[in-house]
Amino acid sequence: MQTFDYDGAFSRNIGWVTEAEQKRLRDARVAVGGLGGVGGIHLLTLARLGIGKFSIADFDVFDIVNFNRQVGASVSTLGRPKIDVLADMARDINPTLELRPFPAGITAETLDAFLEDADVYVDGLDYFAFEARRMTFSACEKKGIPVVTAAPLGLGTALLAFAPGGMPFEDYFGFAGCDKTEMAIRFLVGLSPAMLQRGYVADMSRINLAEQRGPSSIAACQLCAGVAAVETLKLLLGRKGVRLAPWSSQFDAYRMRYVRTWRPWGHRNPLQRLMIGLVKAQLSRNAGKQSSAGNT
Repeated sequence: MQTFDYDGAFSRNIGWVTEAEQKRLRDARVAVGGLGGVGGIHLLTLARLGIGKFSIADFDVFDIVNFNRQVGASVSTLGRPKIDVLADMARDINPTLELRPFPAGITAETLDAFLEDADVYVDGLDYFAFEARRMTFSACEKKGIPVVTAAPLGLGTALLAFAPGGMPFEDYFGFAGCDKTEMAIRFLVGLSPAMLQRGYVADMSRINLAEQRGPSSIAACQLCAGVAAVETLKLLLGRKGVRLAPWSSQFDAYRMRYVRTWRPWGHRNPLQRLMIGLVKAQLSRNAGKQSSAGNT
Protein backbone atom coordinates (compact mmCIF):
# COMPACT_ATOMS: atom_id res chain seq x y z
CA MET A 1 0.00 0.00 0.00
CA GLN A 2 1.38 3.39 -0.99
CA THR A 3 1.90 6.11 1.58
CA PHE A 4 1.52 9.82 0.85
CA ASP A 5 4.57 11.60 -0.49
CA TYR A 6 4.27 15.31 -1.38
CA ASP A 7 6.94 15.30 -4.09
CA GLY A 8 5.42 12.26 -5.78
CA ALA A 9 1.84 13.50 -5.45
CA PHE A 10 2.55 16.76 -7.25
CA SER A 11 5.41 15.67 -9.51
CA ARG A 12 3.26 16.07 -12.63
CA ASN A 13 3.05 19.80 -11.94
CA ILE A 14 6.78 20.04 -12.64
CA GLY A 15 7.34 21.34 -16.12
CA TRP A 16 4.64 23.97 -15.83
CA VAL A 17 6.39 25.04 -12.63
CA THR A 18 9.96 24.39 -11.54
CA GLU A 19 10.85 22.28 -8.51
CA ALA A 20 11.81 25.47 -6.66
CA GLU A 21 8.45 27.04 -7.55
CA GLN A 22 6.60 23.93 -6.36
CA LYS A 23 8.31 24.35 -2.99
CA ARG A 24 7.14 27.95 -2.92
CA LEU A 25 3.59 26.77 -3.54
CA ARG A 26 3.93 24.27 -0.69
CA ASP A 27 5.00 27.08 1.65
CA ALA A 28 2.29 29.52 0.48
CA ARG A 29 -0.94 30.29 2.31
CA VAL A 30 -4.17 31.01 0.43
CA ALA A 31 -7.29 32.26 2.23
CA VAL A 32 -10.58 31.07 0.70
CA GLY A 33 -13.73 32.81 1.86
CA GLY A 34 -16.88 30.75 1.32
CA LEU A 35 -16.90 27.06 0.36
CA GLY A 36 -20.05 26.82 -1.72
CA GLY A 37 -20.42 26.91 -5.50
CA VAL A 38 -16.97 28.24 -6.37
CA GLY A 39 -15.21 28.29 -3.00
CA GLY A 40 -15.20 24.55 -2.49
CA ILE A 41 -13.82 23.76 -5.92
CA HIS A 42 -11.29 26.61 -5.54
CA LEU A 43 -9.95 24.89 -2.42
CA LEU A 44 -9.68 21.45 -4.04
CA THR A 45 -8.12 22.80 -7.25
CA LEU A 46 -5.53 24.80 -5.34
CA ALA A 47 -4.81 21.79 -3.12
CA ARG A 48 -4.05 19.76 -6.26
CA LEU A 49 -1.62 22.48 -7.33
CA GLY A 50 0.26 21.58 -4.16
CA ILE A 51 -0.42 24.73 -2.15
CA GLY A 52 0.32 23.68 1.40
CA LYS A 53 -1.51 26.14 3.66
CA PHE A 54 -5.07 27.39 3.68
CA SER A 55 -7.33 29.54 5.79
CA ILE A 56 -10.96 28.59 5.03
CA ALA A 57 -14.20 30.20 6.19
CA ASP A 58 -17.83 29.10 5.88
CA PHE A 59 -20.77 28.88 8.30
CA ASP A 60 -23.27 26.98 6.11
CA VAL A 61 -24.35 23.33 5.80
CA PHE A 62 -25.05 21.32 2.65
CA ASP A 63 -28.62 21.29 1.33
CA ILE A 64 -30.31 19.46 -1.54
CA VAL A 65 -30.35 22.65 -3.66
CA ASN A 66 -26.53 22.59 -3.66
CA PHE A 67 -26.33 19.33 -5.63
CA ASN A 68 -26.22 20.90 -9.11
CA ARG A 69 -22.97 22.80 -8.58
CA GLN A 70 -21.18 22.34 -5.24
CA VAL A 71 -18.40 19.75 -5.20
CA GLY A 72 -18.97 18.74 -1.57
CA ALA A 73 -22.73 18.26 -1.93
CA SER A 74 -23.95 14.64 -1.91
CA VAL A 75 -26.47 12.46 -0.14
CA SER A 76 -23.85 11.50 2.45
CA THR A 77 -23.05 15.15 3.29
CA LEU A 78 -26.59 16.54 3.60
CA GLY A 79 -26.81 18.67 6.72
CA ARG A 80 -23.07 18.55 7.37
CA PRO A 81 -21.06 21.79 7.69
CA LYS A 82 -19.45 22.67 4.37
CA ILE A 83 -16.21 23.59 6.09
CA ASP A 84 -15.88 20.11 7.65
CA VAL A 85 -16.68 18.29 4.40
CA LEU A 86 -14.29 20.37 2.28
CA ALA A 87 -11.53 20.17 4.88
CA ASP A 88 -11.81 16.36 4.79
CA MET A 89 -11.74 16.35 0.98
CA ALA A 90 -8.69 18.64 0.86
CA ARG A 91 -6.82 16.53 3.41
CA ASP A 92 -7.64 13.45 1.35
CA ILE A 93 -5.65 15.10 -1.45
CA ASN A 94 -2.81 16.26 0.79
CA PRO A 95 -2.74 14.93 4.39
CA THR A 96 0.09 17.32 5.23
CA LEU A 97 -2.03 20.43 4.61
CA GLU A 98 -2.01 23.15 7.22
CA LEU A 99 -5.66 24.23 7.51
CA ARG A 100 -7.02 27.05 9.62
CA PRO A 101 -10.81 26.68 9.71
CA PHE A 102 -13.19 29.53 10.54
CA PRO A 103 -16.60 27.86 11.01
CA ALA A 104 -18.32 31.13 11.92
CA GLY A 105 -17.47 32.49 8.47
CA ILE A 106 -15.92 35.87 7.80
CA THR A 107 -16.94 38.37 10.46
CA ALA A 108 -15.49 41.57 11.85
CA GLU A 109 -14.19 39.51 14.77
CA THR A 110 -12.53 36.78 12.68
CA LEU A 111 -11.29 38.79 9.69
CA ASP A 112 -7.79 39.64 10.90
CA ALA A 113 -7.08 36.06 12.02
CA PHE A 114 -8.52 34.72 8.76
CA LEU A 115 -6.17 36.88 6.67
CA GLU A 116 -3.12 36.42 8.89
CA ASP A 117 -0.07 35.37 6.83
CA ALA A 118 -2.20 35.03 3.68
CA ASP A 119 -0.31 35.44 0.41
CA VAL A 120 -3.48 35.60 -1.72
CA TYR A 121 -7.18 35.81 -0.93
CA VAL A 122 -9.54 33.89 -3.24
CA ASP A 123 -13.14 35.08 -3.11
CA GLY A 124 -15.71 32.31 -2.85
CA LEU A 125 -18.40 34.23 -0.96
CA ASP A 126 -22.03 34.02 -1.99
CA TYR A 127 -22.83 36.47 -4.78
CA PHE A 128 -25.09 38.53 -2.51
CA ALA A 129 -22.74 38.63 0.54
CA PHE A 130 -21.89 42.24 -0.19
CA GLU A 131 -21.04 43.46 3.30
CA ALA A 132 -18.71 40.55 4.03
CA ARG A 133 -17.11 40.98 0.60
CA ARG A 134 -16.60 44.73 1.02
CA MET A 135 -15.11 44.21 4.47
CA THR A 136 -12.75 41.49 3.26
CA PHE A 137 -11.60 43.30 0.14
CA SER A 138 -10.99 46.47 2.16
CA ALA A 139 -8.89 44.54 4.70
CA CYS A 140 -6.89 42.90 1.89
CA GLU A 141 -6.23 46.31 0.35
CA LYS A 142 -4.94 47.67 3.67
CA LYS A 143 -2.74 44.60 4.22
CA GLY A 144 -1.45 44.50 0.64
CA ILE A 145 -2.92 41.04 -0.01
CA PRO A 146 -3.81 40.32 -3.67
CA VAL A 147 -7.40 39.23 -4.32
CA VAL A 148 -8.70 36.91 -7.04
CA THR A 149 -12.42 36.70 -7.73
CA ALA A 150 -13.94 34.48 -10.43
CA ALA A 151 -17.70 34.54 -10.90
CA PRO A 152 -19.80 31.79 -12.52
CA LEU A 153 -21.91 33.81 -14.95
CA GLY A 154 -24.07 31.97 -17.43
CA LEU A 155 -22.11 28.95 -18.66
CA GLY A 156 -18.79 30.69 -18.30
CA THR A 157 -16.59 32.64 -15.94
CA ALA A 158 -15.58 36.23 -15.32
CA LEU A 159 -12.26 37.03 -13.64
CA LEU A 160 -10.98 40.07 -11.75
CA ALA A 161 -7.81 40.60 -9.72
CA PHE A 162 -7.18 43.34 -7.18
CA ALA A 163 -3.75 44.13 -5.74
CA PRO A 164 -1.47 47.06 -4.94
CA GLY A 165 -0.99 49.09 -8.10
CA GLY A 166 -4.49 48.40 -9.41
CA MET A 167 -7.85 50.07 -8.87
CA PRO A 168 -9.37 49.46 -5.42
CA PHE A 169 -12.52 47.33 -5.13
CA GLU A 170 -14.77 50.21 -4.01
CA ASP A 171 -13.57 52.53 -6.77
CA TYR A 172 -14.18 49.85 -9.38
CA PHE A 173 -17.67 48.74 -8.29
CA GLY A 174 -18.96 51.92 -6.63
CA PHE A 175 -21.03 50.28 -3.87
CA ALA A 176 -21.04 53.27 -1.50
CA GLY A 177 -24.60 54.47 -0.81
CA CYS A 178 -26.22 51.67 -2.85
CA ASP A 179 -28.98 49.33 -1.70
CA LYS A 180 -28.55 45.58 -2.18
CA THR A 181 -30.32 45.50 -5.55
CA GLU A 182 -28.15 48.30 -6.90
CA MET A 183 -25.03 46.56 -5.56
CA ALA A 184 -26.12 43.31 -7.23
CA ILE A 185 -26.44 45.10 -10.58
CA ARG A 186 -23.13 46.93 -10.24
CA PHE A 187 -21.39 43.73 -9.17
CA LEU A 188 -22.79 41.89 -12.19
CA VAL A 189 -21.74 44.57 -14.66
CA GLY A 190 -18.37 45.08 -12.98
CA LEU A 191 -17.56 41.39 -13.16
CA SER A 192 -18.63 41.02 -16.77
CA PRO A 193 -18.66 44.33 -18.67
CA ALA A 194 -19.09 42.38 -21.92
CA MET A 195 -22.15 40.54 -20.50
CA LEU A 196 -21.58 37.55 -22.80
CA GLN A 197 -24.14 35.51 -20.87
CA ARG A 198 -27.09 37.74 -21.77
CA GLY A 199 -27.91 36.16 -25.11
CA TYR A 200 -28.97 32.65 -24.09
CA VAL A 201 -30.93 32.88 -20.83
CA ALA A 202 -33.64 30.22 -21.24
CA ASP A 203 -35.99 31.47 -18.52
CA MET A 204 -35.63 35.08 -17.38
CA SER A 205 -38.20 34.53 -14.62
CA ARG A 206 -35.51 32.60 -12.72
CA ILE A 207 -33.40 35.75 -12.36
CA ASN A 208 -34.48 38.16 -9.65
CA LEU A 209 -31.69 40.22 -8.09
CA ALA A 210 -34.09 41.94 -5.67
CA GLU A 211 -35.00 38.52 -4.25
CA GLN A 212 -31.34 37.42 -4.41
CA ARG A 213 -31.87 34.43 -6.66
CA GLY A 214 -30.60 33.24 -10.01
CA PRO A 215 -29.59 30.07 -11.90
CA SER A 216 -26.18 28.41 -11.58
CA SER A 217 -24.19 25.58 -13.15
CA ILE A 218 -21.33 23.24 -12.21
CA ALA A 219 -19.81 23.86 -15.65
CA ALA A 220 -19.37 27.54 -14.81
CA CYS A 221 -18.04 26.79 -11.31
CA GLN A 222 -15.40 24.45 -12.72
CA LEU A 223 -14.31 27.05 -15.25
CA CYS A 224 -14.02 29.56 -12.40
CA ALA A 225 -11.75 27.22 -10.46
CA GLY A 226 -9.41 26.77 -13.40
CA VAL A 227 -8.91 30.45 -14.19
CA ALA A 228 -8.76 31.48 -10.51
CA ALA A 229 -6.15 28.79 -9.77
CA VAL A 230 -3.92 29.96 -12.63
CA GLU A 231 -4.23 33.60 -11.58
CA THR A 232 -3.41 32.62 -7.99
CA LEU A 233 -0.40 30.60 -9.15
CA LYS A 234 0.92 33.56 -11.14
CA LEU A 235 0.53 35.89 -8.16
CA LEU A 236 2.21 33.46 -5.75
CA LEU A 237 5.14 32.85 -8.08
CA GLY A 238 5.54 36.43 -9.27
CA ARG A 239 4.82 35.45 -12.87
CA LYS A 240 4.07 38.11 -15.46
CA GLY A 241 0.73 38.59 -17.13
CA VAL A 242 -1.60 39.45 -14.23
CA ARG A 243 -3.73 42.41 -15.24
CA LEU A 244 -5.34 44.14 -12.29
CA ALA A 245 -8.68 45.94 -12.18
CA PRO A 246 -9.91 47.91 -14.04
CA TRP A 247 -8.96 45.08 -16.41
CA SER A 248 -11.35 42.12 -16.40
CA SER A 249 -11.74 38.92 -18.42
CA GLN A 250 -14.74 36.81 -19.36
CA PHE A 251 -14.89 33.46 -21.13
CA ASP A 252 -18.27 32.07 -22.12
CA ALA A 253 -18.16 28.36 -22.97
CA TYR A 254 -21.68 28.35 -24.44
CA ARG A 255 -20.80 30.99 -27.02
CA MET A 256 -17.11 30.02 -27.15
CA ARG A 257 -16.10 33.63 -26.78
CA TYR A 258 -13.39 35.31 -24.74
CA VAL A 259 -13.33 39.06 -24.07
CA ARG A 260 -10.86 41.13 -22.07
CA THR A 261 -12.13 44.56 -21.08
CA TRP A 262 -10.56 47.69 -19.61
CA ARG A 263 -12.77 50.14 -17.74
CA PRO A 264 -10.76 53.12 -16.51
CA TRP A 265 -12.65 55.02 -13.77
CA GLY A 266 -14.46 51.78 -12.92
CA HIS A 267 -18.18 52.28 -12.32
CA ARG A 268 -17.86 55.90 -13.49
CA ASN A 269 -16.77 54.81 -16.97
CA PRO A 270 -19.41 55.89 -19.55
CA LEU A 271 -19.60 52.38 -21.04
CA GLN A 272 -20.03 50.91 -17.58
CA ARG A 273 -22.77 53.39 -16.70
CA LEU A 274 -24.52 52.59 -19.98
CA MET A 275 -24.43 48.84 -19.30
CA ILE A 276 -25.72 49.34 -15.76
CA GLY A 277 -28.66 51.26 -17.24
CA LEU A 278 -29.35 48.55 -19.83
CA VAL A 279 -29.33 45.81 -17.17
CA LYS A 280 -31.71 47.82 -15.00
CA ALA A 281 -34.07 48.27 -17.93
CA GLN A 282 -33.99 44.56 -18.77
CA LEU A 283 -34.67 43.55 -15.18
CA SER A 284 -37.52 46.06 -15.00
CA ARG A 285 -39.10 44.62 -18.15
CA ASN A 286 -38.68 41.13 -16.75
CA ALA A 287 -40.36 42.13 -13.47
CA GLY A 288 -43.23 43.68 -15.42
CA LYS A 289 -43.76 40.49 -17.46
CA GLN A 290 -43.78 38.39 -14.30
CA SER A 291 -46.30 40.72 -12.68
CA SER A 292 -48.56 40.58 -15.76
CA ALA A 293 -48.34 36.79 -15.87
CA GLY A 294 -49.28 36.60 -12.20
CA ASN A 295 -52.39 38.69 -12.79
CA THR A 296 -53.73 36.57 -15.67
